[in-house]
Amino acid sequence: MERGLGWLIGILLSALALASGCLSQKPPSPLDSNLDGYRWVATQIEYPSGEPPASDDLIGMEAPRSISDSSQVEYWDLTLQEAIRLALYHSRVMLDLGGTVLRVPESVPTSFGPAVQETDPQYGVQAALSAFDASLSSSLFFENTDRRVNNRFVGNLGYFQQDFDINQTQITKRSATGSQFTVRQYVDFDKNNNLGNEFPGGVWNVYYEGEVRHPLLQGGGLEFNRIAGPGAQPGVFNGVLIARIRTDVSLADFQAGLRDLVSNVENAYWDLYFAYRNLDTRIKARDTALDTWRRVNALYRAGRRGGEAEKEAQAREQYFRFEEDVQNALAGRPLEGTRTNNGSSPGTFRGIPGVYINERNLRLLLGLKANDTRLIRPADEPPVSPVAFEWNTIAREALVQREELRRQRWVIKARELEWHAAKNYLLPNLDVVGRYRFRGFGEDLLDPSGEGKQRFDNAYMDLTSGDFQEWQAGLEFSVPIGYRQGHAGVRNAELRLTQARSVLREQERQVIHNLSNAISDLDRSYAVLQTDINRLMAAGHQLAALQAAYEADKADFYVVLDAQRRYAEAEDRYYQSRVEYALALRNVYFEKGNLLDYCGVELAEGPWPEKADRDAAEREHSRLAPAPVDYRFRPPVIVSDGPRGSAGTRGLPVDTVPPPTPQVKPNHR
Repeated sequence: MERGLGWLIGILLSALALASGCLSQKPPSPLDSNLDGYRWVATQIEYPSGEPPASDDLIGMEAPRSISDSSQVEYWDLTLQEAIRLALYHSRVMLDLGGTVLRVPESVPTSFGPAVQETDPQYGVQAALSAFDASLSSSLFFENTDRRVNNRFVGNLGYFQQDFDINQTQITKRSATGSQFTVRQYVDFDKNNNLGNEFPGGVWNVYYEGEVRHPLLQGGGLEFNRIAGPGAQPGVFNGVLIARIRTDVSLADFQAGLRDLVSNVENAYWDLYFAYRNLDTRIKARDTALDTWRRVNALYRAGRRGGEAEKEAQAREQYFRFEEDVQNALAGRPLEGTRTNNGSSPGTFRGIPGVYINERNLRLLLGLKANDTRLIRPADEPPVSPVAFEWNTIAREALVQREELRRQRWVIKARELEWHAAKNYLLPNLDVVGRYRFRGFGEDLLDPSGEGKQRFDNAYMDLTSGDFQEWQAGLEFSVPIGYRQGHAGVRNAELRLTQARSVLREQERQVIHNLSNAISDLDRSYAVLQTDINRLMAAGHQLAALQAAYEADKADFYVVLDAQRRYAEAEDRYYQSRVEYALALRNVYFEKGNLLDYCGVELAEGPWPEKADRDAAEREHSRLAPAPVDYRFRPPVIVSDGPRGSAGTRGLPVDTVPPPTPQVKPNHR
């Protein structure tokens, strides 16, 4: 009772001391009244320390060109193929023209993406393989005991004193089948004051032990361990196959990002082409309006017929209107140009004028300096020849080659593997365990000159004699009553698999929808191009006829001015139609999944290490050799069947035909 009261008083005093410390306040300081300077500094925005942001290629470049810059321009005639090559050479980050790299930099695809996923220390392939690495562990402890025990036969009449040192070292290796192998060394030194000790100076115990543990039901087998990994839990799968699929998903994301970059480069290239053509059209219209104004102004100053004040004002207004158009066509305004996902996946042509701003947009995507002494000028012309596609062929190509669909099929493959692995948790734990041990006992640990010594002179001599051997074999069994977590894991895996397949079906419908739009737009743009050619020719004939009629005093002056505007609009619309047709043709290749092939871009993974090549050769040799099939050690299901599936371009790959969808039963309670 007194011991319990003492414990209670001690606890109360400790709690009181802690409470008083927490509630106590710092006494006022004479400096508190002069903290305004400190508060001002403390509330300022902080900047991280590090390398200065200045760079030679960013600081010290030429200033942007202005409208009034009348210096001689040096043009750089650049082909589209060269522009794509420069973009791939310089761009480690897959940029677009929407400012994504500034607003959400974490979501921007980069060339480092697959390597980052491959080397992820938690979810990468090497991280999954590390679960099968051998593990070395060792411990060394020194212990001293000095106590009074309630037994006069222990120690020296109940006073027990002991020096006890222990060292344990072991190597553990887990195999792909789930088996665990352990080799263990155990050494201890025991010196105590027991009166019955044979060696009062202390003795050494040594044993070497081998242990094997193999799961027969839950956690066993090649397939499960390659999917879930050793020591996995329901719903948490990080095996080698799942990690490799994550890498394949990152490769699909990288290819999609690279495809978008190439598409954006082509968008910016044709935007710049149209900007030059738009500028040429506006300059010709301005010069024509200037010539008309000068002639009317001369008549106006001479007071002759045709030089009325209203005509002179109309001609002057027409000139300044076209001069404004020239200024906008030269410099441009910061509006959103053509880029991916601005109406269509590959990009819908915007037709934003401005040579300078479109040239800087192209430089941004090419990884070049924003301003330079040279001005990029497109050297290629948009195609004008008609191109026809066979619908069923390109539809099948789209369903096979689109990067988004390939990515989703990898996700489905991972969900299928997880579903198979989740069913393993509905099995009980049944492990077979075996141990074999060699023991040694001696007054000394090791005596190199122990030959001819008496028995138990040193522990290692006794160990090598093999007199003391022990073994153990048995089974360990455990089973959760009800398998609530296991059933939840299987049900969750079924739902995730069904969800992934549903998403794929909708993605396929969306791809066919977008491809249909692309084919329809290709047909529309070519028809409009032919119409705009005829329109331009008609507008030119109309302008020439009205100009002659006006000079013969058979047409009104405002009709001539209107014809000038119509011709400028028709010429501008003609070049816009040419660019629209070029982008519509590009969009078809984008939607059917081979834009990179169309642009001459080829992707390949890096070379394998030499050891990987040797391992692959050994596995291929063993695969060809006949061997009995053991369902517990059978190889996993096929995950990949080649770059574009076993069906290639002939049709859908085999893995696109899904196995029967698991039936998800309602959970009645």
